[in-house]
Amino acid sequence: MEKPNETNGHVAGYPEDTVCHVEDDVPKVSKAKSGCCQSFAQFLKRNIIVILTVSGVVVGVGLGSAIRKMKLTKAQMTYFAFPGEMLLRMLKMIILPLVVCSLISGAASLDTRSLGKLGGIAIAYFLVTTLLASGLALALGSIIQPGDGASALNSNALGIQATVTTNKETVDSFLDLARNLMPSNLVAAAFRSYATEYTTIIKNTTKGIVTEKISFGTDIEGMNILGLVLFAIVLGVALKKLGPEGEELIRFFNAFNEATMVLVSWIMWYVPIGIMFLVGSKIVEMENVVLLVTSLGKYILTSILGHIIHGGLVLPLIYFVFTRKNPYIFLAGLITPFATAFATCSSSATLPTMIKYIEENNGVDKRISRFILPIGATVNMDGAAIFQCMAAVFIAQMNGVSLNAGQMFTIL
Repeated sequence: MEKPNETNGHVAGYPEDTVCHVEDDVPKVSKAKSGCCQSFAQFLKRNIIVILTVSGVVVGVGLGSAIRKMKLTKAQMTYFAFPGEMLLRMLKMIILPLVVCSLISGAASLDTRSLGKLGGIAIAYFLVTTLLASGLALALGSIIQPGDGASALNSNALGIQATVTTNKETVDSFLDLARNLMPSNLVAAAFRSYATEYTTIIKNTTKGIVTEKISFGTDIEGMNILGLVLFAIVLGVALKKLGPEGEELIRFFNAFNEATMVLVSWIMWYVPIGIMFLVGSKIVEMENVVLLVTSLGKYILTSILGHIIHGGLVLPLIYFVFTRKNPYIFLAGLITPFATAFATCSSSATLPTMIKYIEENNGVDKRISRFILPIGATVNMDGAAIFQCMAAVFIAQMNGVSLNAGQMFTIL
């Protein structure tokens, strides 16, 4: 056997490329590993709040299920829910400056023609999607019949306090809507809304005793967001019309708006903790889960199915038709607002997180998002439409009342 000759530091009989590849494999593997680690670190950095928020929901469910066994008193439940209450208070605290400043900035950044076109498209979209949601709820309620077998429903056994309220006339509902659009006091609109209530008087006439219902106006607790929205839009348009004289005030509201979004980004780091206790406290407060599921299980499942079809199929289909883009990639960027909505049960409380993530994750223009989202959070309630229409059908079926086409249209 001949020994391989060494020439210029290389082993004769072996291609030089082979030796080089063997020597270069180690650094390539290490580079690949470091690249994977960097990609994973960047993924965590981008999605850390999303991961923590979803984890907060999961941990909250487990924590609430465990705490239920301890049979807490009402006072102890209040203490347990306190961290979640603080999250709600922080989110609600930020709503007023966020809505007013964002709408003024958005309205001032668009010309009048674009503003009218954008507003018209938004209102048309809100009306169409809400009607679709209502129609879907009525269809599912008629097909699945969630009210059948719910005769065992007992408000006392479920720990629900039943209250009797006077039905509001349809005309008064629309008049209250118009009154709230024009608040008589902007300061009061920040924490109060107008509502019509009724009192009954009994008159002794020649025709006998007559009962008459008299309406009167009163202020109820709750921010009048509709009035603030309209005022902010009109003020933004007025500042735009002023030209150079209005620029300073527009810059003020723009800066105020950006500062508010910084506050929102700080609050987001507390969201996972608050959501964990919000979800946990809701589970602890359920007095009789078995009866709740057996009596309302069909209704709950039908409502959830309606939300899945509308939010997972109908709305994404509308998005795809107009943009020709994958709607689920768009929705994936909004996981944190969805989790916040799930835990807080409030569109207004979810508004700050929705504005932040729809701009940062999905790249929506600030002029569009900060003009449309505050209005949508107040006006566009597809989930509530599904829930309320389904509830009307459920209650009718539970009481053995068959709804005709006219009654269905009235609910719609």
